[in-house]
Amino acid sequence: MISRPGGLDGLLVFEPRVFRDDRGYFVELHQAARYRDFGLEATFVQDNLSHSRRGVVRGLHYQWQHPQGKLVSVVRGAIWDVAVDLRRASPTFGHWWAIRLDDRTHTQFWLPAGFAHGFQALEDDTLVLYKVTDFWQPGDERTLAWDDPQLAIAWPLADAIVSAKDRQGQRFSEATAF
Repeated sequence: MISRPGGLDGLLVFEPRVFRDDRGYFVELHQAARYRDFGLEATFVQDNLSHSRRGVVRGLHYQWQHPQGKLVSVVRGAIWDVAVDLRRASPTFGHWWAIRLDDRTHTQFWLPAGFAHGFQALEDDTLVLYKVTDFWQPGDERTLAWDDPQLAIAWPLADAIVSAKDRQGQRFSEATAF
């Protein structure tokens, strides 16, 4: 596995080894000791699986009282995965960074607690698996506006499909920061 920093303070990108042959492929999606070797010492308490069609935007979500670190992988399809730094003391506070994740490279994206997270599905029938470091608390969830002009996130597909809940997201200037 190869590890490299993401484009904002604290983000990590992992490129696992993919073993391919005429039968298909094999990849380890998580192996705690290997991640510890790269400085990721997280305890994951829940796995989430999301299914989306092309154009769906999910997020930008975060939890205030129970912030979650997330290790994001794509099992099928492709996404444009976005992190927004909400940590006031961070040198990259208020900035966003994105990476394409897909089922061909199996690249993974680590977002520590303190980031809002969202993605746009780039293909139909996309499956996203993400491990989290704290349990989902429905009353604690917050949403940033995915289309906030202050953030000016460069979503790759213009035909965004956004849930009613996510369309009600707060502007960055109104958000609760860490």
